[in-house]
Amino acid sequence: MAEPAPARRPVPLIESELYFLIARYLSAGPCRRAAQVLVQELEQYQLLPKRLDWEGNEHNRSYEELVLSNKHVAPDHLLQICQRIGPMLDKEIPPSISRVTSLLGAGRQSLLRTAKGTLI
Repeated sequence: MAEPAPARRPVPLIESELYFLIARYLSAGPCRRAAQVLVQELEQYQLLPKRLDWEGNEHNRSYEELVLSNKHVAPDHLLQICQRIGPMLDKEIPPSISRVTSLLGAGRQSLLRTAKGTLI
């Protein structure tokens, strides 16, 4: 028996782009089957960024169409973004221990820290 489709809600563009970048990253590594399943679900639930036509109407795109229209986005694009976030944040809000970078940090080592404190 097939699972019922989740309730549809508009997906913010940044979330949609993140899904695409995750699929793109997985597609070039050892988790290619996971990438295939993810791409199927992204297309099934229409979670990929939409295309606008000249009249401003939105149209769904397949994963492959998105890859072709974003040739500048390498499979490791998401990794490159993650590698740049820490050093940029460290310049604005120094961590408690310098040169220790982790996406999983907590408190003053968290990438979600703010000048007033931490979010997590």
